Amino acid sequence: MSVVNDTNFNSAVFLLTGIPGQEDVYLWISIFFCLMYVIMIVGNSVILFLIKTDPSLHEPMYIFLSMLAVTDLGLSIATMPTILGIFLCDSRKISIHACFAQLFFIHSLQCIESSVLLLMAFDRFIAICNPLRYASILTLSRITKMGLVCVLRGVAVIIPLPLLLKRFRYCRDNVLSHSYCLHQEVMKLACSDITVNSIYGLSGSLLIMGLDSLLIFLSYVIILKTVLSITSQAECLRALNTCVSHLCVVLLFYTPEIKIGLSVLHRFGNSSSHLLQILLGYVYLLIPPLMNPIVYSMKNKHLRARIIRLVIKRRDKPTPHSSTGDTGEEKHRTRTLIPSWTLTSETR
Repeated sequence: MSVVNDTNFNSAVFLLTGIPGQEDVYLWISIFFCLMYVIMIVGNSVILFLIKTDPSLHEPMYIFLSMLAVTDLGLSIATMPTILGIFLCDSRKISIHACFAQLFFIHSLQCIESSVLLLMAFDRFIAICNPLRYASILTLSRITKMGLVCVLRGVAVIIPLPLLLKRFRYCRDNVLSHSYCLHQEVMKLACSDITVNSIYGLSGSLLIMGLDSLLIFLSYVIILKTVLSITSQAECLRALNTCVSHLCVVLLFYTPEIKIGLSVLHRFGNSSSHLLQILLGYVYLLIPPLMNPIVYSMKNKHLRARIIRLVIKRRDKPTPHSSTGDTGEEKHRTRTLIPSWTLTSETR
């Protein structure tokens, strides 16, 4: 068996799995997934387009949001071919190198997204706890360096995973339980000792996800302490409102991961828990990229106003006279959207 696997390693394939027992409705499921991917791509692309083209959105909070949108787009593109391939074409086979590439992009983009969420928490921390130094701390060059560190950190931690997997022989039934490749699943199919992979995978997860979630929690503890010290109830609520969108995104990202971990720990091999794990896997990978642009568009008045303007700008064609008059009015309206107590706020 080892000779066969060593000989045919480069041509080895894994078999992906959709949703067991639902093969009869794969067409309807594929329509649902196609709709989700369209919303993901369009939503995040609109966010990026508005931030790039609108000078008033060239601020730290929106730059971090653009980083999040790019990460979500990458995660959507990384999972789209295999998921839609299964439900649309019943194409379950994936080569071993394509599988390694997919799991690298999925895990590295998840790590990068976790780091971006930490940067967004830092942005809220500075805006609320030290607003007078906000502009001097979060300069464009510093934001660029922080974004580069996030990318390098995610890539450096994840790149050993496919290299470690490539050392193994895969002599078992190469059937994965998801529609995409994950490190923890692929390594279980190996015939060799996977202790190093297990330890490194757990350590990397704790280093990225665990540390980031802990720092985000601590930052919000300090933010809450600062907000509660504000005497005015209106100002207190206004400060808390600037954090609502980020808190929603953090919960969308980390909660499914916790549920998946609990599902694995309490799994006894029955089909119901296996199906639950598969569904939670889809929730973890697809719901954050789907909901992040929706959450920020709904909660951020300034961004929502730009989206509405983008949609209806071609409906009305003002005359030159009215256009000149609207310019001053528009500047006044933009100024009135800026809150007084902090430099950046989602209520703009």
